[in-house]
Amino acid sequence: MSKKIWIASFIFVVIAGGVTFKLWSSQKGKDDVRYQQVKVGRDNLEMTILSTGIVGPENRVEIKPPVAGRVEKVLVEEGNNVRKGQVLAWMSSTERAAMLDAASAQGREEVKKWEEMYRPTPILAPIAGSIIQRNVESGQTFTISDAVLVMSDRLTVKAQVDETDISQIKNKQKATIILDAYPTQKIIGTVDKIAFDAKTVNNVTTYIVDVLPSETPPYMRSGMTANVTFDVNSKQNILLVSTDAIKIKDGRSIVLVQGENVNDPIERQIEVGASDGKRTEVVAGLSEGEVIFVPEFRPNKKGKGGPTSPFSPMGRRGH
Repeated sequence: MSKKIWIASFIFVVIAGGVTFKLWSSQKGKDDVRYQQVKVGRDNLEMTILSTGIVGPENRVEIKPPVAGRVEKVLVEEGNNVRKGQVLAWMSSTERAAMLDAASAQGREEVKKWEEMYRPTPILAPIAGSIIQRNVESGQTFTISDAVLVMSDRLTVKAQVDETDISQIKNKQKATIILDAYPTQKIIGTVDKIAFDAKTVNNVTTYIVDVLPSETPPYMRSGMTANVTFDVNSKQNILLVSTDAIKIKDGRSIVLVQGENVNDPIERQIEVGASDGKRTEVVAGLSEGEVIFVPEFRPNKKGKGGPTSPFSPMGRRGH
């Protein structure tokens, strides 16, 4: 063997060894992909959208007096339900309060005379609803800018829905509310209003969706944090497969099915329908009871390359 041939052979061996080491290194540390055989079955599919929100009044009304003065008597407490036009408190103007104070120095009869001559002014409920704040007590003075009472007509949950999901939210749509303070209690509600104007925070665009409880429980309070699940769609008794079992190839949905040889799966194109992210409906291409291969990803602790994927040309046969 000439010296040139020997040198060429040596270079080839070095290059081949380097390529082998590179391939081994590229596989080192990768996850081990194994496949579980699962029968295709039927089940119900519930498609939902999850969001978070804050409990708040649909209409919040601050009740401010027409003139400055003093509260003579407050007739309601926080949490009371009141009707429109109901007397919530009695007040005196600054002038009436000064006259009554001056009359009190002359005795009860004098006070009674002035009380009959100048009647106190009632503070009325502008809407039907609940008292959510009581900011004054009897004998306390106030100005025309002070909100002596705050009312709300009804409590809603203002949920933040991502713009990618807002097209699936409709008025009167059913939803389930779970308050963080009461995680075991489910409150049934419906979509009451969808905002037309979006809010963008940290490059995330959301829309506020008002969810109205069918019945407002007594423990529900303004300011509580809530998780809202919107019922988008539901299908009964349909063919379902794990979404992980589906591979998109050239725009087609492909699954691995059992071939003549159990260890030699084949590809098959299917037509898919609705999905909740974890499971996907199969409209065509599979039958109930057929066996498909679902990947299971396991960390490769030994540093060896995982088995060849059945989706690769070396691990499957065409169908």
